Amino acid sequence: MSFPTILRATAALALLASMAPSQAAAPMVKTQAPGFYRMMLGDFEVTALSDGSVALPMVKLLNEKAADSEKALAKAYLKEPFDTSVNAYLVNTGTKLVLIDTGAAGLFGPTLGKLQASLKAAGYAPEQVDEVYITHMHGDHIGGLMAGDKLAFPNAVVRADQHDADYWLSQAKMDAAPAEGKGGFQGAMASINPYVKAGKFQPFEGDTELVPGVRAKVSHGHTPGHSFYVVESKGQKLVLWGDLMHVAAVQFLNPAVTIQFDSDNKAAAAQRKAAYAEAAKEGYWVGVAHISFPGLGHLRANGKGYDWVPVNYSAQP
Repeated sequence: MSFPTILRATAALALLASMAPSQAAAPMVKTQAPGFYRMMLGDFEVTALSDGSVALPMVKLLNEKAADSEKALAKAYLKEPFDTSVNAYLVNTGTKLVLIDTGAAGLFGPTLGKLQASLKAAGYAPEQVDEVYITHMHGDHIGGLMAGDKLAFPNAVVRADQHDADYWLSQAKMDAAPAEGKGGFQGAMASINPYVKAGKFQPFEGDTELVPGVRAKVSHGHTPGHSFYVVESKGQKLVLWGDLMHVAAVQFLNPAVTIQFDSDNKAAAAQRKAAYAEAAKEGYWVGVAHISFPGLGHLRANGKGYDWVPVNYSAQP
């Protein structure tokens, strides 16, 4: 074949290629994978589980001047409403499988309720959970106790502070609550009472060791019975804070800022200041329900505020 013939053939092929219909672009998936993150704490395996995230108008909810909150959020490249993580934590002690908080299921809107999928993706089944510890009885922490009309964790004992049980499971207190506040009581009763009926709810009072290596620590303020859970193994320590705080960009900068979800603002602020100072001084791990998933990290003092140092991602637990 002569060179001019090759050129003509090449040009013809190029023309045909240009006339051929282009392949359609791949459609966008627009979903995240089920969320879990695993780390070792001494001999214990800790798995952070995502229940999803929910967009909240934090500037309106925080008890701070709107301009100050907006400035702090802007510094973190955020503006309201922004997606707020809802995290739970699974602790495998080697003898017990303990879940701290359960996510919202259907109690907090359609973007949450992903804890069961995250748990299964992490390699566990709900039937394997031995104990469920509740930091407090707000809907985004207890809703996942139920799967429809069934116990989501049929083999587990559920534990929470007696003060929260006395408050949120009280018919009299629900009757006395304003109309907009009754839903919180209804959600708590719908989530906890089936375990009460099954003989699987065991409230505790005060600082209590629940299983070896895991103990409850009083942190009343956000709710009447809000509790931390302290996990310790081989000299390593993790404190799970529940709803000690909600907005990292604001409340690490100014620990005095409270939120409308707090039942006792003064007590909640005092608990937060003390917990921040202790975590920064001692350097232990903390896990937080509403810090960006997985919500695990350390605190470092910075003037009158604190820096959040998130866990360094590792593909190896």
